[in-house]
Amino acid sequence: MTNPRLTLEQLDRARALLNEVRERLADLSGGDADLLFAYRRKVAKELTYDERSKPLVRRRLKALKRTEQGGVCPLCGEPLPERGAVLDRTRAVDGYTVENTRLIHAACDVAHQEGKGYT
Repeated sequence: MTNPRLTLEQLDRARALLNEVRERLADLSGGDADLLFAYRRKVAKELTYDERSKPLVRRRLKALKRTEQGGVCPLCGEPLPERGAVLDRTRAVDGYTVENTRLIHAACDVAHQEGKGYT
């Protein structure tokens, strides 16, 4: 299934929201460039966690999937490396859950994404 796409109207709303957030961050920072940078970083990080979960959650999920899959990539059947394997979501919108992910080689992920026309 493909990821959802915003309509032109939805894109306009998203841009308006982004402009509001930028204005609010500028107000919060009071002209302090370092503080503005820190606020941006914090907001970006937390929004990323909303979509991807926190690193510890993903690390635990990777360990679980490695065990569940017997240490093998389900796409190519080869053993997974100790480091660098990728959590692949079946449906990105459903997040990083046990039911919605598999652990695969980084190269298999790239090939899979290319096959879907995402790269």
